[in-house]
Amino acid sequence: MSRLDGSDLVNGPSSRSRAGEALLEVRDLEVTFRRSGGIGRRASRVPAVQGVSFQLRAGETLGIAGESGSGKSTIARTLMGINQASAGSMRLNGENVGALRGRRLAEYRRTMQMIFQDPYDSLDPRMKVGETLLEAISLRTTKPTDPKRAVEGILDQVGLSRSFIDRRPRELSGGQRQRVSIARALCVDPRLILCDEAVSALDVSVRAQVLNLLKDLQEELGLAYLFISHDLSTLRFMADHVGIMYLGRLVEIGTRDEIFENPQHPYTRALLSAVPEPIVRDRSTRLPRVRLTGEPPSAANPPSGCSFHPRCPMAQEVCRTVAPPLRTTTSGQDAACHFADPVLVPEPARIGADA
Repeated sequence: MSRLDGSDLVNGPSSRSRAGEALLEVRDLEVTFRRSGGIGRRASRVPAVQGVSFQLRAGETLGIAGESGSGKSTIARTLMGINQASAGSMRLNGENVGALRGRRLAEYRRTMQMIFQDPYDSLDPRMKVGETLLEAISLRTTKPTDPKRAVEGILDQVGLSRSFIDRRPRELSGGQRQRVSIARALCVDPRLILCDEAVSALDVSVRAQVLNLLKDLQEELGLAYLFISHDLSTLRFMADHVGIMYLGRLVEIGTRDEIFENPQHPYTRALLSAVPEPIVRDRSTRLPRVRLTGEPPSAANPPSGCSFHPRCPMAQEVCRTVAPPLRTTTSGQDAACHFADPVLVPEPARIGADA
């Protein structure tokens, strides 16, 4: 199996193709938050996620990237039931998640677990590691005959020794805490794990170790991951498919090779051109540099037409008036851009290429 080192984080292995059932299906998901208008003003509704659809198959990884505030973490929190969906559907194994109640809802939550960005905040500082894992194991449908031995086995799976059972979060390093968070997620035998910036708070060397651990667990247990990250290099290593979000919408989604080798949306090109490339062997294959100006618009007051047009170097009048649908391009992926078809994309010089 491919391992992560300094070069793999940039280049990554070739895309893996796995046959499997559709484990998670999200259709036209919308999440809206209510914002107070202050004294004498009406409260307003802010759309955080708009019309997002995707599928995730068993044993695969879907990566979602985008700037802060694009809605990627809101999707994960909505899937976990932390946020409420305003519209759309979420199906796990074909079952409508929104209709689940009581025992069926508890079973759903065991099937899907979440690893948060800051492991210190997500762990109870008063509880020892062993207590945290025993509490999670008690939620299993089938209880182990020896819970303590089960805890030891799970710690071994995530690369921690039995001595960690009596430690508290403050006695652990950042990488060790995240391994405990991963162990807690594994305690209920999930099929899907939502990783919300799960390695962004870690040092680079520790990050590589945790990413390798997650891939090993995926191979061993057949896990599916929804992997949210602002780091495209991490997604290039981890993901089978990648979705790019901007202002609450998916603007491009496809296989990893389609997104990284032949991006169709100008926002995707801008993100990829900002990824550092320490070793460039063939500059002729390097994507042209795209420089964006301005800040992302407010979700409370989005621009008309294409939401990216105020910052897009190839915007035309149609972009200012008509919102482009997410459509399949001739290169394979789906992109929400009026000029996403390779035949229609302007030359690099017209989209802000560096000399």
